[in-house]
Amino acid sequence: MNDHLLARHLAVQARDLLVDLRRTGASGPELGAEGDCRAHSLLIESLRRHRPADAVLSEENTEAVTSPRAGRLWIVDPLDGTREYCDRRDDWAVHVALADRGQLVAGAVALSTGDVHDTASPSPLPPSPPRDRPRVVVSRSHRPPLVDALASVLDVDLVPVGSAGVKTIMVCMGLADAYVHDGGQWEWDSAAPVAVARAAGVHASRIDGAPLTYGNERPYIEDLLICRPELAPGFLEALRQAVV
Repeated sequence: MNDHLLARHLAVQARDLLVDLRRTGASGPELGAEGDCRAHSLLIESLRRHRPADAVLSEENTEAVTSPRAGRLWIVDPLDGTREYCDRRDDWAVHVALADRGQLVAGAVALSTGDVHDTASPSPLPPSPPRDRPRVVVSRSHRPPLVDALASVLDVDLVPVGSAGVKTIMVCMGLADAYVHDGGQWEWDSAAPVAVARAAGVHASRIDGAPLTYGNERPYIEDLLICRPELAPGFLEALRQAVV
């Protein structure tokens, strides 16, 4: 398999494992911990078998990177939206991405609902649906003050959603117009969603328009804007005003 197909294959395998695990009747924090651990083990073992020369950075193993931005790095989130998974909600996902010297080159987001979006066969961004005002998806559990400041500058609807992957795919599917986050995220939260968004023709950058890079010594992204490309100039200007 090429890198694109491998990312898809691994994300689907881990997602299916998590779905099966939740059917056992377990619940609460123990379910989330076991799901994280088992999905992590599946992804790490599969990458060691399929790409033994590549480095891996996982939410469950943050010590894996020894040479930042040097060569190929798989960035995986075995379970993005652990709280939603434990609460038996559907807004969680599995993220698998590949960065090469800081730039994303492949990725897949497998949704709990059974859908998978990837860079192997990206779906084109659908036409913008008619809305009175843009719909912006924001974190359900860590709502940053910036989004309320944005809403005071730009007339938008704020919609709380769980996983960063789910929020990004909502933009890719035309169910939302933008995803805005501030206050920091780990690279595994956004790497695969950003790879998939870009493959679909969606804008992805820092909130000031600066490019996103991955495989940093501290694997952290301070802020993020994912939105329809035709709306990017307006959102970037509104965000500039919101942070003043």
